[in-house]
Amino acid sequence: MERRSIGAGALAVGAVGLGCMPMSWAYAPSRRRGQESLAAVHTALDLGSNLLDTADLYGPFTNELLLGRVLAERRSEAFVSAKVGLRAGDQHVVADGRPGYLRRACDATLRRLRTDVIDLYQLHRVDPDVPVEETWGAMAELVGAGKVRALGFCALGAGAGPGAGRRGDRAYGTTVRHLERAQQVFPVSAVQAELSVWSPEAAWQLLPWCAARGVGFLAAMPLGSGFLTGTLTPGEGFESQDVRARHPRFTAHAMASNQALVAGLRRVAGRHGPGVTAAQVALAWVLAQGPQVVPVPGADRARWAAENAAAAEVRLTAGDLSEIAALPAAVGAWD
Repeated sequence: MERRSIGAGALAVGAVGLGCMPMSWAYAPSRRRGQESLAAVHTALDLGSNLLDTADLYGPFTNELLLGRVLAERRSEAFVSAKVGLRAGDQHVVADGRPGYLRRACDATLRRLRTDVIDLYQLHRVDPDVPVEETWGAMAELVGAGKVRALGFCALGAGAGPGAGRRGDRAYGTTVRHLERAQQVFPVSAVQAELSVWSPEAAWQLLPWCAARGVGFLAAMPLGSGFLTGTLTPGEGFESQDVRARHPRFTAHAMASNQALVAGLRRVAGRHGPGVTAAQVALAWVLAQGPQVVPVPGADRARWAAENAAAAEVRLTAGDLSEIAALPAAVGAWD
């Protein structure tokens, strides 16, 4: 698989990563199968999708424990991307950027992952009650201590992703200001935010910022929380604990309207051979947004991990990209 750089070329990863979140958090609880998820991780590593993205929030903690079972056998083959700064409160997820908390959380993550070092440690959210310089400085100390190799920001500016607020973090202007302030303390190696055919906003401001500074960009939810795979049908019900049950793009009306996006991706896929899927075209579009962009699609089954990895071989033409750009904007947005 093609390799892409994270952080001014200092770190290299497979062009398509693996998002581990669906294995233990956010989506349908009834689908969670530990052995099948382990098989997905092994398949991803076999095919070169070595960036494994996790977080202590996912579960909480169970995602890291599951991934640790694979890393105990194959640590040298993996690039571990973990997150800190969000924790489950009594009623909802809360940001916590206090230095003492970050240090304790890092040590706990290392134990659960069964590793001595985290390749990329991302701030999951900025804590509004702690100056970002203080939080980022504490994370930089973890690099100095040899527990972390590089630092990144996650989900800044994301629209309606799991754990995101209905407003707040969606302002990309605020994101860039946080990034600039953090950059004065310690280099930002990567930024992770939602980027897909139906959520292209990050390409307008965050991607240029990253490209100008040699910062990697991890594209979260590049398959639109599963919608762009074409496997979900309008009116499909979601379990109450599945975040899509409350997502305005997954109402019956929105899903019916947004089928036009899937149809467009399928048309493009048809020109690239009988085995190419709408999901692979959606990932190829993300890859085409810049050489520093690494899509991190979630997968909890080996067959999905294999299909996603194969997207690295799909090369979209200028005509393909123009056709995708002309597709209608997605229906359904937070108020």
